[in-house]
Amino acid sequence: MKILRVISSMHPSKGGPCQGIRNAIPYFQKAGITTEVVCMDDENSKYPIEDNFTVYRVGIGKTSYQYQPELFNWLKDNIMNYDAVVVHGLWQYHNVAVYKVVNKRKKRGQKVPKVVVLPHGMLDPYFQKAPDRKMKAIRNEIIWHLTEKKCINTADAIFFTCQEEMRLAATTFKGYNPNKTINVGYGIQAPPLKNVEFKHAFEEICSAVVGKKYWLFLSRIHEKKGVDLLIKAYDKLSRLNPSLPELVIAGPTTSDYAQQMIKLASNNAKIHFPGMLQGAEKWGAFYGCEAYFLPSYQENFGIAIVEAMACEKPVMVSKNVNIWKEIKAGNGGWILDDLSDKGIYSALLEISEISEENIAIKGNQSYKTFQNNFNVQDRAAVFLSALNQL
Repeated sequence: MKILRVISSMHPSKGGPCQGIRNAIPYFQKAGITTEVVCMDDENSKYPIEDNFTVYRVGIGKTSYQYQPELFNWLKDNIMNYDAVVVHGLWQYHNVAVYKVVNKRKKRGQKVPKVVVLPHGMLDPYFQKAPDRKMKAIRNEIIWHLTEKKCINTADAIFFTCQEEMRLAATTFKGYNPNKTINVGYGIQAPPLKNVEFKHAFEEICSAVVGKKYWLFLSRIHEKKGVDLLIKAYDKLSRLNPSLPELVIAGPTTSDYAQQMIKLASNNAKIHFPGMLQGAEKWGAFYGCEAYFLPSYQENFGIAIVEAMACEKPVMVSKNVNIWKEIKAGNGGWILDDLSDKGIYSALLEISEISEENIAIKGNQSYKTFQNNFNVQDRAAVFLSALNQL
């Protein structure tokens, strides 16, 4: 089998979906599956990592919609070189380009490959209801009725990364009527084995926590991540309990919102912002923390959550993180029922009173939950099985 992945960008800075492709391809290769990617990156662009699979770059698209007619032309010329086309993400031109090429061939009575769409959480009702997204919600409503509904409803199947994502997707837009929906899950590669170099790399970046226990938030510092609630709750509790672990908030700090969060935490010397962590320093942060927190208002999968679990760390997440049910079933952490200052404060208080021994037990359960649900090798096998059944 030969698979084409279609995505707006493969640059690692774009996060989850392109990383998911990179995670899965080695396991597809072992199964004798060839995977190639076409995206709308600059033809001469170079990524900071080397890929051992073919990536076709057709040029950067125009506007946030990423309109790039060269993608349509490329697909028209090449789509029949593949047995299946997997589209990653919605609301940009690449999804429409696949639909138009395939639909035109169908009208002519020509053969077409199987088409699968992975929304990656982009059909979550949160994006239509969030107060700060009113204009984007109107735009999406228009695009849905003009094009995206056709892309979804004519695809051979819609693949979801977890059961909750699949459930929520059916509640967002009128006219949602896909041919088939399948929860294929999502996985990450196991992290590199713990070593002292990771510890040193992190401590060079965040020297304030050397020799101290700390809790970790590692993600984009964005409004939807609940960072403000975490800072406020932690600040209140740490003033009552000076022996509380430090709080490390790791993520890019250049945005206006990140600067607001730094200011919000400026009167508490126990809260630290080391910036974006990658490679050894990131693994050092995960392996060294007591627990990982992500009280997000919306999170489809949360690769960083699963990375923490793979490092045997218990996690605290909200019920707006779509994999919360798997975490709860595996007893791999704490689930926030009340996403508020008060709710997070109560959760932090509860966690602070748990013994080191029981934290370690919870971390072991978190690791087992990762192995049972989010191991990329198992997820890749499920993905291929689902493709073969179409």
